[in-house]
Amino acid sequence: MTPGAVAPWAPPPAAAGTPPAGPPPVEPRQRLHPLSPVLHGAKSLVVVIAGLSWSTLSRVGFGWFVAMVVVLALGATVLAVVSWWNTGYHVVGRELRIHEGLLWRRTRAIPLERLQAVEVVRPLLAQLTGLAELRLEVVGGGKTEAPLAYLGVGDAAALRQRLLGMAGRGAPAHPPGAAVEPGAPAPRPQAAGRPLHAVRNADLLVSQLLTPQAFLLPFGVAFVVAQFLSEGSWSFIAVASTLTAMAGVLLQPVRRVLDDWNFRLAREDDSLRVRNGLLETRVQTVPLDRVQTVGATWPLFWRVKGWLRLRLEVAGYSAGEPDDRNRPDRLLPVGDLSTGARIVAEVLPGVRLTGLPLVPPPARARWLRPLSVRVLGAGLDERVFAVRWGLLTRRLVIVPYARIQSVRVVQGPVQRRLRLATVHADTASGSGAVAHHRDLAEAWILAAELTARSHAARLAR
Repeated sequence: MTPGAVAPWAPPPAAAGTPPAGPPPVEPRQRLHPLSPVLHGAKSLVVVIAGLSWSTLSRVGFGWFVAMVVVLALGATVLAVVSWWNTGYHVVGRELRIHEGLLWRRTRAIPLERLQAVEVVRPLLAQLTGLAELRLEVVGGGKTEAPLAYLGVGDAAALRQRLLGMAGRGAPAHPPGAAVEPGAPAPRPQAAGRPLHAVRNADLLVSQLLTPQAFLLPFGVAFVVAQFLSEGSWSFIAVASTLTAMAGVLLQPVRRVLDDWNFRLAREDDSLRVRNGLLETRVQTVPLDRVQTVGATWPLFWRVKGWLRLRLEVAGYSAGEPDDRNRPDRLLPVGDLSTGARIVAEVLPGVRLTGLPLVPPPARARWLRPLSVRVLGAGLDERVFAVRWGLLTRRLVIVPYARIQSVRVVQGPVQRRLRLATVHADTASGSGAVAHHRDLAEAWILAAELTARSHAARLAR
């Protein structure tokens, strides 16, 4: 070597008997359950039959209609099989990677540190075949990410536990095929959590009967029957249109009963576990550190029985989902005040639902809310900001100070003449709480106090 030259860097020699270090082994890619194409093909068959109208049946005849359905169903099944063959998933480092596509290959990498929750969903066909679907919620995602449909129930539960463990939201699990050292204790099964409440299905049914739709339905049926009797017209189109309208009226309460059937709420460390559903069962996880607001609702007819409903706003979950059932906002579908107070204390420790300091607005606010001015209220608790409003359906929203992102004071033209203002406390979920028609001086003091308390609460976290 020439004097003064710098020798190139070389790695130190490996110790004797030590194999050379290499990249960590890559976990083999896993496929979905072999019955997945069957379930996807069955759903496609329903869409095909619904797409072929009765006019097509009358034109081509029953035989050709069945042949068209069979051909289209076979084609959909073949496409589902090809899609299943080219779909796989595995964990690489700190990412869950999902590979799919035949002509256009696509790989989605989901960082596990951004993983919000992993939900187990079992539609009716999946329940009949012993399968389940995993839906991943990612912080900041525009929709539910990477649904894995379908896996065996045991495989889905194991994968869920493993992903949550790697994301720091559950007990870590051994990856598939990982070796366990001799003499090491076997991993304990995941605890089912501490049960908090189970809604009685009878109460759920009665609560949906105590809705405006249920009360107005007999009057609507009587009106339609009276029209038919007076005009003497019982055409198929008239009857079908009437039944369609009545079905539309009943759709919302029936859907709530099916969605909230066998509702179970449990506490697991720093999260809530929600189980619900009849035709489609769901197991959802609600991280308590992501709860933005807690809302209580007292419908008009429910107040006779002293019932209320509790809802959540959770940051990180998609608010733009076409199906609002994907959002874990259910906290208590129906229950009495003592049950609601106990559940609110679990979600927001130290907060008493029945002891919130709600102050009414000034008397001159009756010019803007002549009927509901006595219902309006707002107040600052030690840990939360609470507001109340609503005449027929009474509502209460509770916002922890640490979740407040911004505070606004808004005045309309009539409010300026009455020296009133509305205070908005905005959260990351986009809802927040609104204190309507406060005295102008009180509104500015309230806004300043909310800003100071939210800043102090964030520093104390």
